Amino acid sequence: MDLFVRHCFTSYYSSSSSQLLKTRVRVPLSSLIPLRFEQQPLLSTHQHNKFHLTDVRRTTTCASMVQHNDNPTTSSFQTDTGGNRIGEVKRVTNETNVSVKINLDGSAVADSSTGIPFLDHMLDQLASHGLFDVHVKATGDTHIDDHHTNEDVALAIGTALLQALGDRKGINRFGDFSAPLDEALIHVSLDLSGRPHLSYDLNIPTARVGNYDTQLVEHFFQSLVNTSGMTLHIRQLAGENSHHIIEATFKAFARALRQATEYDPRRRGSVPSSKGVLSRS
Repeated sequence: MDLFVRHCFTSYYSSSSSQLLKTRVRVPLSSLIPLRFEQQPLLSTHQHNKFHLTDVRRTTTCASMVQHNDNPTTSSFQTDTGGNRIGEVKRVTNETNVSVKINLDGSAVADSSTGIPFLDHMLDQLASHGLFDVHVKATGDTHIDDHHTNEDVALAIGTALLQALGDRKGINRFGDFSAPLDEALIHVSLDLSGRPHLSYDLNIPTARVGNYDTQLVEHFFQSLVNTSGMTLHIRQLAGENSHHIIEATFKAFARALRQATEYDPRRRGSVPSSKGVLSRS
């Protein structure tokens, strides 16, 4: 469709004013429509879903923050501009002072100083094989023994995981991995169900690895399970060396946790439960 408009400006092709008044110019209608009103191309179904998933990832991870007013733990939940899920916890008691920050979408940054060298080494495995950023600082009454610090570090890590997971929308939820380390072979299976449970079956042959009491391995995972709301099964399939058995356990746990916390694109941001909710209860 075209419009005809009369000249109201000097024409290089007309020699008289009467001619100018009679001159008509053909103008396409599309040229009169401002660009900002032109119809934008519609997104394809694939593009729409892609953008929708990104929005879900950024919003649902910010949806939950749990405050524990009846215990010495304070926690916060945040996301950065890239949508990374981060949990940060401060736990202070008469026995320990613990700070934990975990980024589930990190790049294997390990920065742990607990005053227990062997525990620091195990937390490095969690970061390295889970691809999490793990920052742990702790001081405690290690002049007595490592029990309180080991326990409170695990409690704080579990709480940080709880915060970082938020409402758990879109995640795989389940993780399963078997890790070998020389003669040792450990199987870990877990469910981020919101229901804390530990089934632990390790036969560690020595009472200590260095100065670390090997009884504290089970206590570490029980404490972490209690605050994170995780169902965790640990099975020893083979192994004779205490160090190998424990390290393989942390490696398998890290890989299983990585599987469980990663996003399932087919879920499109929905909660991985037939109930429609995964709560820690």
